[in-house]
Amino acid sequence: MTTSAVILGITGVVLSFFPQEASGYLGLEKSNTIILQIAGALYFGFAMLNWTAKANLIGGIYSKPVAISNFAHFLIGGLALARFAFQHADLLYIWGGMSIYLIFAILFGYVSFNNPVKRK
Repeated sequence: MTTSAVILGITGVVLSFFPQEASGYLGLEKSNTIILQIAGALYFGFAMLNWTAKANLIGGIYSKPVAISNFAHFLIGGLALARFAFQHADLLYIWGGMSIYLIFAILFGYVSFNNPVKRK
């Protein structure tokens, strides 16, 4: 949860406060900066959700929505990035993002669909 919160938080801050720079780096038109800022707000919001839920037993009845939401986000995002990565094999940052997303999808999928065990 902490790693996910930090990665999403950094991404959210970068996209929220530096959308023009991110747009230029990604090769997008300047008109896409508002979409990047909104995406940054979404990332930052998800980061805050994960940060505040990090002490909870994730996957239990009360934190099931947190686990399912993260699983859905990372699985759908990872599959979209995988499709894009295979169409544009020369963009290494897409492959890196896809790898991170799919790793988190596997981890949150495991947490979502298995019984939680509290550490002693």
